[in-house]
Amino acid sequence: MARSRRTAGRPQDRHRTTTAVLVTALALSGSLVTTPASAAAHPGPRTAHAAAQAARAFRLADIPMKDGTVLKADVFTPAPGTPGADRHGRYPLVVQPASWGQNDLEYVAQGRQLAAEGYVAVTYTVRGFWGSGGQIDVAGAKDVGDVSGVIDWALAHTPADPQRIGMVGLSLGGGLTLMGAAFDPRVKAVAALSGWGDLVDSLYSGQTRHLQAAALLHAIQMPTGRPSPEFSRMLADLYADRDIPQVVAWAHKRSPATYVDRINAHGTAVFMANAWGDSIFNPSQMTAFYQRLTVPKHLELRPGDHATQELTSLLGLHNATWTSARHWLDQHLKGGGTDGGSQGAGAVRLQVRRSGAEESYPDWRAVSSRTARLRLGDPNVHGTGSLGTKAAAGSGWNKEVAGGTDSGADGGIAELSGALDQFTGLPPTVLVPLLSRRSAAVWQSEPDAAPQRIRGAVRLHTRITASAPQGTVFAYLYDVDALGVGKLISHAPQGWSGQTPGRAFPLDVSLFATAYDVPAGHRLALVLDTKDPLYGGRTPSGSSVSFGATAADPSQLTVPLR
Repeated sequence: MARSRRTAGRPQDRHRTTTAVLVTALALSGSLVTTPASAAAHPGPRTAHAAAQAARAFRLADIPMKDGTVLKADVFTPAPGTPGADRHGRYPLVVQPASWGQNDLEYVAQGRQLAAEGYVAVTYTVRGFWGSGGQIDVAGAKDVGDVSGVIDWALAHTPADPQRIGMVGLSLGGGLTLMGAAFDPRVKAVAALSGWGDLVDSLYSGQTRHLQAAALLHAIQMPTGRPSPEFSRMLADLYADRDIPQVVAWAHKRSPATYVDRINAHGTAVFMANAWGDSIFNPSQMTAFYQRLTVPKHLELRPGDHATQELTSLLGLHNATWTSARHWLDQHLKGGGTDGGSQGAGAVRLQVRRSGAEESYPDWRAVSSRTARLRLGDPNVHGTGSLGTKAAAGSGWNKEVAGGTDSGADGGIAELSGALDQFTGLPPTVLVPLLSRRSAAVWQSEPDAAPQRIRGAVRLHTRITASAPQGTVFAYLYDVDALGVGKLISHAPQGWSGQTPGRAFPLDVSLFATAYDVPAGHRLALVLDTKDPLYGGRTPSGSSVSFGATAADPSQLTVPLR
């Protein structure tokens, strides 16, 4: 369908057209980077022919959906003679939904690369954003139907092979690739980058609203998006802490984990890559989803925040995550390339925070080989308790904190903190001795003579006595040096409701999964408080929360190690 059907007067379309000219020029001029100066100055017939082929290989398209909505798209087609075609001249198809707030031009560099390697690539702006029609659906039924609609269009209008269809996407596009795998059995392989497996656990893990993440998503979509009334209502309810069961039900329908049995039945090969510090789609919900998959699968986790690991790939620069994703497509759509890690020792690949070491494992369960169980002891007169292996340290104590007050410990700033950890090795940092013992309970281990290699999700069990029936606890684990400087290893919120004030109850917290090497001579510190600007907690100001232990029910930190 000709792009001339777009409405010429719309500001978004004029902006997109200008961007298209610039990005297309950059994409199509990439060959000049590797062309000798003499050839660039005096292009011969072969160079001119290559440029003409490249120009024909890239085109804009309007793709109509069944409900009349038109999606803006880019199409990249291999030049004639490019290896990879079947005997009918058809190439494997890769569909790329744009990420949250972005348009189809986001993937020009990857589309050009895919076409050069023998793929038909179709990238499109998800409905509700930029020049595409409709309203924001957040991977709902309309978005999922659009995936199939784009595939139908590509099979009818490009030399795409219906037996070799894959998807790659970043952020929203990553979630849509997994939803596409669940609802369209034609999709044989997907690569979900900084996506989600469980949207409920992304927005409401630990029964706690992830407000900074929601605010960031809201802010990104405002300039270029048209939210549906349903999305606007869900976001408003999340902010206001009302009708949360309805918000959970809305997110549940948009979670690939809800449809994992479909993905397994289809046999779709699934590649996933996320960041340890992803402040929107935490790594724990991805590892949980990964473990439920029975199809060929591969998981990569590296330091960073949401989509920061993949940024250089959008510029056409070398990127480890994108390279792995491309190998995955080669393996499962072409039957070639490297193993991609779906079998054997490399099915799970981790980059360790702090050390930067690369590690491979046959599955997620193999990431840790042992556990340390550290008991929480009675805080001393300075407000710090022991954190160790002696059983006697776990009996008969209580530590009260002022509810709804900030101790100085927090999970950082959405999108920024994980990026700083990736690029500078500096996660959220505190001076542990200066944390308010009025607002937080603190436990600290003795220095360890050997490095501690934490792999996986640290778990906390404790007893709570609160003056209010509902509340939230935030748990932070720090790597503490000799000066008391604590670097955040991991954290997590955990809420409760319907409890009897003044009556103790057990509380379990699973911190977000990580891979972190604690240097020899450093300590571990556990901090518990009841307020964090990253989240929407429910502990009332002026209330009290006590942490405690008994001989029969000791408070304990379980640390997965290698």
